[in-house]
Amino acid sequence: MLARLLMPGVLLSLCIVVHALVMSYLLRRSARAVGRTKLRFWPVTLLLIRMAWWMVVAHLVEIAIWASFFAWHRMFPNVETSLYFSAVTYTTVGYGDLVLPEKWRLVAGVEGLTGILMCGWSTGFLFALVSRMYTAQTVETVTTK
Repeated sequence: MLARLLMPGVLLSLCIVVHALVMSYLLRRSARAVGRTKLRFWPVTLLLIRMAWWMVVAHLVEIAIWASFFAWHRMFPNVETSLYFSAVTYTTVGYGDLVLPEKWRLVAGVEGLTGILMCGWSTGFLFALVSRMYTAQTVETVTTK
C-alpha cells in the first residue's frame, strides 16, 4: 500500500517541476512585456491570452504525466481512456463514468489535489500579473500628471 502511495508523490513532484518551469518562463516573459507594453486594451489582452495558453499547455502536460502512469499500469483499456480519466480527475470534474481499480483508487484523490494546487498556482500567477500591470499603469499615470 505504501508503494502505491509513493508513486503519486513522484507524479505530484513531476507536475510541480513542469509548472515551475513554465511559471518561471512566464515570469521572465511577463516582466519584460509589462515594462515595454503600452497598457492599452489589446496589448494587455494579447499578453494575458499568451500567458493563459502557456498555462493550459502546462496543465495538459501534467494531465499527460498522470495518464502515462495509468496507461503504463494498464488501468484502462487504452491511452485515450487514460487521458480522459486523467483530465476529468485533474480538473476535479469527476464524472464517475470511469474508476481506477480498487487497489489504486487513492491515486485519483492525489491527482485531484494536484490539479487543485496547480490550477491555484496558475490563478495566483494571473492575479499577480494583472496586479503588476495595474500598478505599472497607476505609477505611469501618477508620473505623467
